[in-house]
Amino acid sequence: MRIEIMDTTLRDGEQTQGVSYSPLEKLHIAKLLLKDLKVDRIEVASARVSSGEFEAIKQITGWAKHNNLLRNVEVLGFVDGEVSLNWINDAGGKVINLLCKGSLRHLEKQLRKTPEKHVRDIKEIIRKAESLDMQVNIYLEDWSNGMIHSEDYVLFMIDSLKDEKINRFMLPDTLGILNPEQTYSFCKKIVDLYPSLHFDFHPHNDYDLAVANVFSAVRAGVKGIHTTINGLGERAGNAPLSSVIGVLRDQLHAETNINEFEITKASKIVETFSGIRIPVNKPLIGENVFTQTSGVHADGDSKDNLYYNNLLPERFGRKRKYALGKQSGKATIRKNLEEFGLSLNPESIEKITQRVIELGDKKENVTTEDLPFIISDVLGSDTSDYKIFIKNYSLSLSYGLKPFASVQIEIDGNLYQETSSGDGQYDAFMKAIRIIYDRLGKSLPLLIDYQVSIPPGGKTDALVETVITWSLNKKEFKTKGLDADQTESAIKATEKMLNIVENNEIKLGQKILVNNSNE
Repeated sequence: MRIEIMDTTLRDGEQTQGVSYSPLEKLHIAKLLLKDLKVDRIEVASARVSSGEFEAIKQITGWAKHNNLLRNVEVLGFVDGEVSLNWINDAGGKVINLLCKGSLRHLEKQLRKTPEKHVRDIKEIIRKAESLDMQVNIYLEDWSNGMIHSEDYVLFMIDSLKDEKINRFMLPDTLGILNPEQTYSFCKKIVDLYPSLHFDFHPHNDYDLAVANVFSAVRAGVKGIHTTINGLGERAGNAPLSSVIGVLRDQLHAETNINEFEITKASKIVETFSGIRIPVNKPLIGENVFTQTSGVHADGDSKDNLYYNNLLPERFGRKRKYALGKQSGKATIRKNLEEFGLSLNPESIEKITQRVIELGDKKENVTTEDLPFIISDVLGSDTSDYKIFIKNYSLSLSYGLKPFASVQIEIDGNLYQETSSGDGQYDAFMKAIRIIYDRLGKSLPLLIDYQVSIPPGGKTDALVETVITWSLNKKEFKTKGLDADQTESAIKATEKMLNIVENNEIKLGQKILVNNSNE
């Protein structure tokens, strides 16, 4: 069973509130859909909308003609005599998707026509399209309501048009009202009554059933499905191409022409052009959907891929990830280390796991990109010989006032506390430390450089690594700290510095610091 995919991101998808593509963006997406994703057909616009839309269609049809894809490009037109036909033809289009009425209520209330008159008007457009060498597909707008409330009318329309030169009859659930049982029943009835006709199903997602309804429509025998990238569309949107492809291949074992590997790239490009963000939990294309959070899941995957399903991320140009955070286990750490080609001993993995859990309590997520910083921080931090500990601190920042810091440190088992203001929170902290050290007759090295590094991604909750360069007795050394908060990471680097200096005092006596203080 092979299913034809018609993608309407550029027409129905652009009806998403706030979305409007430039002609160049439309051309780029059209190329992406037809060339990279290998969608069978694309619907690119509605006739008579604007001069910008006309220009966009001209660019797309010009490119499509050059690439022998002109008949794969479709434009929505209306039952308006020759107006839509001429507009599409002038723009270079050769396929019109004619919007006809699929429910008696729509026909009588909106067009105020009889069914017979509507059929005559449609047939006139079909004859005119033939003279222009244009193909015709028919949308039976509001077909779902038509099947519920005026089935005889729907059958009258198809009976009246079944012998005309119509390539496809397209069955829209215009208001997204169907459930899977209704979809199967209605599509099955239509397909069984007219087995020689090609029927497409066009779902909307108002009840979050669009993809489920696609499943039922294909089971009932329809030959084509309409989708949009990322499920864009009016109101709750349309059926997302990504989810539809997953269901067609894995649940129905149907064939399509779609290149799955390009789905993620297409989704990201449309996200950029449309300005509509992809939800992180959106199946197949969301940021989180191939990320395991639980350490139990990582352990199961390590042993026999126990938490895999058929939706392997590699199919869609993605990779499986294992989230780092307070739910992480040692298996999660090992999985992430594999990304960097690293193998550490059990003791080191235990230390890193505990540090990740500690950091996970402070921020929403510890990313894979954070891991090298964490490894460097943990494995380079041996506090067994620490003589100085920063026990408590309070930092205050108020608009229009200087920052304040209150600091309590422990030196050789004795507690010292001081408060100071500064030009910034860290500056206030260092001044409070300096007051304590001056009182004890101790000297501090000079701060030479202060460097902050954030892992790729630019998220506000990213871990921060602060590397501070100090100068002591004309010798430079560096210390670094890691934390979700920039100031806290600098304080951790400072605590390391204090202990390095203290150890020098013990090993070399007071000479270094005395000399330093006399300079």
